[in-house]
Amino acid sequence: MTATGSVRKPLLALLVGALIALPVVGATAAQAHDVLQSTDPADGSTVALVPDHVTLTFDEPALVLGTEITVQDPNQQTVSVGPPVLVDNTVSQEVTGALPAGVYTVLYRVTSADGHPIAGTFTFTATGETSYGVATQAPTMTASAAPTPTSSAEVTASPSPSASGASDERAVSAGPLIGIAAVLVVAGGIVAWLLLRRRPAS
Repeated sequence: MTATGSVRKPLLALLVGALIALPVVGATAAQAHDVLQSTDPADGSTVALVPDHVTLTFDEPALVLGTEITVQDPNQQTVSVGPPVLVDNTVSQEVTGALPAGVYTVLYRVTSADGHPIAGTFTFTATGETSYGVATQAPTMTASAAPTPTSSAEVTASPSPSASGASDERAVSAGPLIGIAAVLVVAGGIVAWLLLRRRPAS
């Protein structure tokens, strides 16, 4: 056997081994990508109300970097808020605002454990409307329904109209009576003096 032949056999064996191992390596690399197993709400399902969170479950935990989920209402308005929350192999996204009935679309882009991003979309339908994080205005009471209470200080501070009126009336009526009495006394004195003067001396 020549030296060239002895070298070719190991090289040929390595080449055959590499060709055999290539599909196995490719399958292993493909299996490293995260696979979406389920969603809540489920894809194509119908629910009574939109939940406050949309959750995606994968076969492997995802990476935070590059992971995002967008939820759109029937008017294609974004109703998702805040960053996604990753717990074990689940990724959840909070939903907020006024949520009407209709078809909702969820768009996701998740970074697999091997660093490769996977993206997709699914839909679900809500038959009723609800809302999360929307402040409701308190009912406004009318003036007749909520009268302003009067404090006791305000009540006692005002003088009684009847008492003040009676004292004023007495003050007004007493003045003329005193004047009339004085005139009568003076007139009586003058009349008496005249009568005494005209009486003849005895």
